[in-house]
Amino acid sequence: MVTFRTLKTPAPLRVVQVGAGGMGRAWLRTITANDDVELVGVVDLDTQTARSALAEASIDGVIVGTSVTEVALEAGAQAVVNVTIPEAHLSVNQEALLAGLPVLCEKPASPTVADALIQSATATVMGELLMISQSRRYFATLYTLRDQVRTLGEIGTVSCEFFKAPHFGGFREEMEHVLLLDMAIHQFDVARYLIGHEPVSVYCEEHNPGWNWFRGAANATAVVEFEGGTRFVYTGSWCAPGHETSWNGSWRISGEHGTALWDGEAMPVAHRPEELYSTDEQGVGVVPEALAGALAEFVSSLRSGVVPSGEIGANVRSLAMVEAAIRSADSGERVWIDDVLSQAREAAIATADRDDVRRVLEDGVLKAS
Repeated sequence: MVTFRTLKTPAPLRVVQVGAGGMGRAWLRTITANDDVELVGVVDLDTQTARSALAEASIDGVIVGTSVTEVALEAGAQAVVNVTIPEAHLSVNQEALLAGLPVLCEKPASPTVADALIQSATATVMGELLMISQSRRYFATLYTLRDQVRTLGEIGTVSCEFFKAPHFGGFREEMEHVLLLDMAIHQFDVARYLIGHEPVSVYCEEHNPGWNWFRGAANATAVVEFEGGTRFVYTGSWCAPGHETSWNGSWRISGEHGTALWDGEAMPVAHRPEELYSTDEQGVGVVPEALAGALAEFVSSLRSGVVPSGEIGANVRSLAMVEAAIRSADSGERVWIDDVLSQAREAAIATADRDDVRRVLEDGVLKAS
């Protein structure tokens, strides 16, 4: 059972944001728009980047520095929002957790499942919440789609097409397996959310067309087997100009009693024999979405003790799907999720630098459910 320290004060949650680059600027807007949160510090290895981002957002009176621990202490912070690059998530999250601070971290938890397990074990040792922001779980239309899926009986196939052509610049264009690790984890995580069972195995192929502008593979097709036999089929590209899908992708869920369709933006529609079922948009309540939804759940969980959907232990299987897909693309073979988790646990035990964290990993209490 996951437990963590709660913060039940009615005052706004005092947070330090780590990372002030492109996504950092989006998170600054999200934090300052939430009355339940107060930004008290920004950490970045380049303090000028941090100050420029704050000035751009017309934010003043915020402590700026290069050390998470020092800025958090000086600012009297109660939590950390980690918006650094994936390779930095382990070190930043560990530093914050060991300082007694809960963390809301951008996805993915890390580039590898082993590093994610170390983070999960550290959160367990410290009794603090580590939540991964799978921000594309937070859409009112997705909630409606899941309700519709529950009426379709046994689910045979879930498919998602994702086609975009972003020119990010920066670290993404230099990443290995950029589509799978940086973007497909969103759709893989949503598939878990919709299907309601856990993944068993993954077969994946990656490739790049001649006009690709990413160093790593920006095209991928994956077939994921879930418990109960449901297949999730993902086809995506980050170098696909023209007639792009939404950032959530385009979804089709085929079930025993019909089919549900969602374009990632508008209200979904469920088709059944001789029946068409849709939901009036006016019947859907207003809820915080995307980054704002993740932040709202983080604050709510810290105040209530209710485990959030992105809690690190639960999120590990979404990352394991990605790692399995990468291994499959490299080997040309089907890869089993349990093998990925088992090997990652062994690697985490071998590399953990704290005895208490290593004991948690060795005890096997992290089920990655």
